[in-house]
Amino acid sequence: MGLNPESRARFNLERASILILEPSQMGMNILVQILTGFGAKVLHRCETVKAAQDCVQTTELDLAIVDAMGGEGYDYIKWLRHSRVEPNCFVPVLLTAGHTPSAAVNQARDCGAHFIMAKPLTPITVLERILWIAREGRRFVECDTYMGPDRRF
Repeated sequence: MGLNPESRARFNLERASILILEPSQMGMNILVQILTGFGAKVLHRCETVKAAQDCVQTTELDLAIVDAMGGEGYDYIKWLRHSRVEPNCFVPVLLTAGHTPSAAVNQARDCGAHFIMAKPLTPITVLERILWIAREGRRFVECDTYMGPDRRF
């Protein structure tokens, strides 16, 4: 997708409610810095899956950024999609991981994540993925074995 560095377009997440599920303090700090740089003010910082599940039950979200957490992140996204907590079960999800072999990409797709991003994260990559999600308008699919954005794109 690539953003044009010459662009004068404005982007602001000031009114967005964003869940961050990241067990590492350093990873959390990096994501918070990136998102606040885009104007985000409402950040729900969760270090555990339980905390993120509780947040989903009580807060309406616009975006979730979830670390793979050795597999727990994939399970969390699957839980989120099947939780039927509306509108949060439909929230766009960016999955982050230290390693993104094709098996991890397939697993992210199959659990209901919109995209997987390899760490280390850069602000431009995070912004590109957020804009991509905002512009693409992928249909949401619900069936017995899968719930999430249409995997055929």
